[in-house]
Amino acid sequence: MSNAGEQRKLPILLLIDDDLVSREVMATVLAMSGYLVHTAEDGAAALRMLDGGECIPDSILMDAQMPGLSGASLIAELRSRTSARVLAISASAAPEAVMSAADGFLQKPFDAVALQGALEKANAQAEPPRESEADSEYPVVNGKVLAQLRQLMPESAVRQIFAAMVTDLGTRIEALETAIAEGDADEVRRIGHAIKGGCGMVGAMQAARLGALLEAAPTGGEGNFLDNNIALLRDLRSAASTLERMLEAELPA
Repeated sequence: MSNAGEQRKLPILLLIDDDLVSREVMATVLAMSGYLVHTAEDGAAALRMLDGGECIPDSILMDAQMPGLSGASLIAELRSRTSARVLAISASAAPEAVMSAADGFLQKPFDAVALQGALEKANAQAEPPRESEADSEYPVVNGKVLAQLRQLMPESAVRQIFAAMVTDLGTRIEALETAIAEGDADEVRRIGHAIKGGCGMVGAMQAARLGALLEAAPTGGEGNFLDNNIALLRDLRSAASTLERMLEAELPA
């Protein structure tokens, strides 16, 4: 396996700054410090990236004062599109409205150590994720579908269906990794479509949802294509492992 395994672990960061020099310098420093960095020249460009799926950031750094959509208004728009931590950055004191709306503040110039400290502080202050709601919307396996299968066939046959699904999912994940590494967007979408259909048929909701996201993922630029699909590949591996554990617990051989 290549660099995909290494890049998959890198946190994704969206940097929004209207000053070209500051933006490029910060992006270079952060990239060298282990971040996958996307840049936007203003608030409107950042929103277009998020709306188009070109970037799925873990964290967002935004200049506190920019022309056009900026400040607390921009933070509100960002929060309506992503759950990423939002840190304001500025060479001077930021407006009070921005400080209240953001998850943290960094004074320029800053390095990766300062950034990591600010992110850790922001994450510590964040509310715990609402896992129960997410789990109810996208369970590992839809309980109703599993119950219907058990009514239609013997337990051994139900297990055989899910075992075949886990095996097939593993094969498709390997093919997906190759397609992503080669930048083959059409193949990524084809595999996503197959995963969505196959997993959906047996009620494997988490994997089916990720297949749908892969099928619908825009191509974007080369870096964005890699970042977004690597993130989905990582989540798909996790969903496959969870499905396999469910199979062992719910339908033991």
